[in-house]
Amino acid sequence: MTKPLIPNIDYYLNTDGNVVFTEAYHLKRGYCCQSDCLHCPYGFKDKVDPSIPPEFRDVWESDTYEIDDEDQDE
Repeated sequence: MTKPLIPNIDYYLNTDGNVVFTEAYHLKRGYCCQSDCLHCPYGFKDKVDPSIPPEFRDVWESDTYEIDDEDQDE
């Protein structure tokens, strides 16, 4: 059974009424959900463009791209 969230420790409500998870909550959870959270302690914001679907991130975030000569238009 999961433990209930503690208001103002695990989360707070922003001015729009949205739930915002705190850094403490993320650290308790123990991993990055890759949702571009405001208080992410794992540095996700600095590493990934959230508009790229997760299944394509490894390809787009790479510094080098492999292009087959056959695929190039000349």
